[in-house]
Amino acid sequence: MMNAISLGIPVLAALIGALLFRSGMELAAAVWLGACLVALAAYHSYFLRRLTHWAGLPKMRDVPVGIAAWRRPMDRIARFMRRETEERNDLADELGQLRAAVDRLPDGLMLLDRFNHVEWANETARDLHGVFGSRRPVHHFLNDPDFVDYLDAGQFARPLRLGLPSRPGHTFEIRLHASDDARKLLIVRDITDQARLDAIRSDFVANVSHEIRTPITVIGGFAETMLELELDTGEQRRHLESIAKHSQTMQRLVEDLLTLSSLESAIDKPADETIELDRLCSSLVADARVLSGGQHTIESDVPPGLRLLGIGAEIESAIRNLLSNAVRYTPAGGRISLEWVQKNGEGAVVVADTGIGIPAEHLPRLTERFYRVDRARSRSTGGTGLGLAIVKHIANRHGAELLIESKAGKGSRFTLRFAPARIIQPEFVPDPATTPGDAP
Repeated sequence: MMNAISLGIPVLAALIGALLFRSGMELAAAVWLGACLVALAAYHSYFLRRLTHWAGLPKMRDVPVGIAAWRRPMDRIARFMRRETEERNDLADELGQLRAAVDRLPDGLMLLDRFNHVEWANETARDLHGVFGSRRPVHHFLNDPDFVDYLDAGQFARPLRLGLPSRPGHTFEIRLHASDDARKLLIVRDITDQARLDAIRSDFVANVSHEIRTPITVIGGFAETMLELELDTGEQRRHLESIAKHSQTMQRLVEDLLTLSSLESAIDKPADETIELDRLCSSLVADARVLSGGQHTIESDVPPGLRLLGIGAEIESAIRNLLSNAVRYTPAGGRISLEWVQKNGEGAVVVADTGIGIPAEHLPRLTERFYRVDRARSRSTGGTGLGLAIVKHIANRHGAELLIESKAGKGSRFTLRFAPARIIQPEFVPDPATTPGDAP
């Protein structure tokens, strides 16, 4: 409709001019047509100025409303701008969500330009390095000499490990990824736990190698001696006894390593079973007396009929380790006791000895793998350095607690304390001699 009107107005003006001209009013026709042309030019000039003014605004406002011939193009421009605005808003929302997600990453991210100035950093990087503003050199925030050398070298295939003043005691890994336009993405990751595990793994391998080297060297030395020299029967027997002794040490080490590995890697805990604790303790005390060879007084005080819920093989291993340690570190003539102590519903297996004891500064580390107070004495007694680590793992798997009390020269006391839910009290059986019917 508006298009028809916009086309009809010029036609009508031309017809009026033609009529005036044919009526002999040439001057009036010329004035009329001139006035119409001026009006048409003013009309188009007005909307052109409005459109130019709108396009020059610093922020796009609503498109001006057109009249007649200008209505359709103005409407098209308005629709295009609405679509552009919607797409721009959608893109801004997506970028906002992406930036929020990147800010929540535990890794610090920084984008560097070709001159190693910070163009952008996520929230983690700002917290770690105190990054603020933009276009500032990265070494203003990361001024560690090792990092500066790493950045200058330009060899980013291998990451860099270092500490940060803002997080003392933590280890961080820095990686740089270069792009084709000479920009770089810097990633800072906290690898404290990984570094600790790497150190534990390295120490473990070193300790195992050290523990195996001695018996292997001894076995190899005695074997070579027997092969190269003519020995009498007595010397051969002594050499064979030494070989057997050190092979048994290696066997115990391998068995303890396998036990510890199975405890650490086990995902599913076996179902609990009822353990006849009194019978188990009696059997373990008998084994400890054999190990002692009559050099110690070993006593047991566990109530008959006492039962415990747990994994029988693991509880046996834990108590056996505590007893064998007591035998190894108690001089001849000493006393060793295994008893059951119950208090406030909780029950505990207690192994006490009158041995050499342990200085206080060593107590917090006793359950570490291969940790020894006296390495030479441990090796001479045949210990593997894994016994208490095994006991600790077994205690944790049973929700129990391992307590260690000791003083140098005054013996030690190891307590394996269980929750009330694991204890099955012995049933009370009346003594026939004291029943009411038999009373005098």
